[in-house]
Amino acid sequence: MAFGTKQVLKLTGLTTRQVDYWDRSHFIKPSIKEASGYGSTRLYSFTDLVQLKVAKTLMDKGISLQKIRKAMTYLKKNFPDVKKPLAEMKFLTDGETIFVLTRDKNVILDTLSKGQMVFALAIGEIVEGLKGEVEKIAQDRKYKVVVRGKSYDVILHPDLEEGGFWVECPSLSGCASQGETVEEALMMIKDAILGHLEVEAEMNGLENRAATRGGKRKKGTR
Repeated sequence: MAFGTKQVLKLTGLTTRQVDYWDRSHFIKPSIKEASGYGSTRLYSFTDLVQLKVAKTLMDKGISLQKIRKAMTYLKKNFPDVKKPLAEMKFLTDGETIFVLTRDKNVILDTLSKGQMVFALAIGEIVEGLKGEVEKIAQDRKYKVVVRGKSYDVILHPDLEEGGFWVECPSLSGCASQGETVEEALMMIKDAILGHLEVEAEMNGLENRAATRGGKRKKGTR
């Protein structure tokens, strides 16, 4: 599954500026599709999401981006088999330095400087939490909207690339719309249904008038 920038911001709590800077500075880049110019779309994998979330959590605990970069440099140098430390390793921090749990449960590496461990950063909980959020936004949902006193079934789809939602009314061919939020998408599909009905009524009127004129011409030729 691919995640666009808007979905990344929602799932990780990062800002657009942070995601953009981390990409441009090669800290955490999108592994599915990189930006190719102004306004182009970045696409991140779930592993990318975990890295972004872990980095954000470390920063929330008081660790600077500079320290995280330094820790990653150390880990990549000393653990070459670990390609993405932020997504594959377990971290501890006291708000000043970053510790890493190794395969040996009795060994804790201090990636920056010596210090006392205060609390752990549970990567497993972050991963499970992200999975739950991803499952929520990835599900299509059915709603009913009322237009001119008639109820219509509509289906809401998450737009994982651009963010927001797009919504369709299956009973009206080609009737669809979109919105940044669920509420906006449902409001927009009601407008789309109304427009569809107005166009349909106008087309039926034209057909009726054409049929009437055709009937008159045939009657006059007799």
